[in-house]
Amino acid sequence: MSGPGDALAARLGAGIDGLERLSGGASRETWAFIADGRPLILRRDPPAAPDAAAMAREAALLSSAAAAGVPVPTLVDHGDDLDGAPYLIMERLTGETIPRRLLRTERPGLARELGAILARLHAMAPVPDLPDADPLDALAEYYDAFEEPRPAVELAFRWLRANRPAPTGRTVVHGDFRNGNLMIDGPDVTGVLDWELSHLGDPAEDLGWLCVKAWRFGSPHPVGGFGPRADLLAGYADGGGTPPDPDVLHWWEVYGTLRWTVLCRHQAERYLSGADPSIEYAVLGRKVCEQEHDLLLALGLAEPVTVPDPLGSEDGTGAAAPPHDRPSGPALLEAVERFVLEADHADDRLRFHARVAASALRIARRELLLGDAHREAHAARLAPLGCANDAELAAAVREGRLADRTDEVVAAVRASVVDKLTVANPRHLATPP
Repeated sequence: MSGPGDALAARLGAGIDGLERLSGGASRETWAFIADGRPLILRRDPPAAPDAAAMAREAALLSSAAAAGVPVPTLVDHGDDLDGAPYLIMERLTGETIPRRLLRTERPGLARELGAILARLHAMAPVPDLPDADPLDALAEYYDAFEEPRPAVELAFRWLRANRPAPTGRTVVHGDFRNGNLMIDGPDVTGVLDWELSHLGDPAEDLGWLCVKAWRFGSPHPVGGFGPRADLLAGYADGGGTPPDPDVLHWWEVYGTLRWTVLCRHQAERYLSGADPSIEYAVLGRKVCEQEHDLLLALGLAEPVTVPDPLGSEDGTGAAAPPHDRPSGPALLEAVERFVLEADHADDRLRFHARVAASALRIARRELLLGDAHREAHAARLAPLGCANDAELAAAVREGRLADRTDEVVAAVRASVVDKLTVANPRHLATPP
């Protein structure tokens, strides 16, 4: 038995079978197992980054949510030390969480049910020590800590500050209520998962987060890919909540898109800082531009665009630049990509990481083909604005120094994001808002 099996057996006083680490969970380990015939789930902090207080808070939230009628897994056990890390043990629910599988089937009525669940969630009793900060100020502080100014992000912050609506209330906010953190079985939600980002705040935040484009996974339906906003708000009213006005919901959608942009950059920092060499965190750094594009869409500053994938026009023979022999560097990367995808991987987690690694290789191939041209084009569009790099343009946007040239600034930012996505994921550019 590998992993925390011995520690689980000792803690539960039961035989442990079928222990398997699941691929989900970017910040915590998630394990499935059976204890004396009972299917259970273990959520555990990485031993290098324990947070006992946060784990205890999540346990308290599960109990409070259950009391409010929110579907959550039954809490079996929790504590500060299971094989060196804080943990939660919960019942294993029936259903599916993987968004692309869920969205293969139309689920009419689900958006309305999600609204009703959120209304009950926003009526639950708070638990001690929930974070309570201004969301926009906290996000700005988080972003500034990277010391990596981004013009698209600065445009979004300016819009959010200029258009901020009055609060709609103050409740427990789940903080990550979206497709991927919901266990769904047929037409029903069997569990709301992953409460680690919960805090006190405006309940409209959860509604807007659920409508962020990233959680639609290509679906045309704005509520997590499941249905229309009108159904979500009707369900929220059914459950006893007061639905926000459409412009308030839109503000929180823009905020949520910006938040996911910053969180993607945060996850990439785990790789960039050397704290975690996972290929998953490395590739997340190249997904930040997807969210920058979605920000521009949400702000009405961009439209979907179709660009050809440069890999489709590569010379299959891999002609190399002299004095090097064939195949070329990009062709060698393609060969490695095929090997990674076709290798016999032992479990779902390895297969998932193989797909991520193949994506990283495709990004590297596109950058080898287009990087020099994109670098020259970027310098050429910044020069008329009096900026030598993105940091200078971001500072000018923040300080309002180019307010009289907004159209030029937006055009430059939009072109930059298109170039980045042409390398990172050209298909994302064509996905409608």
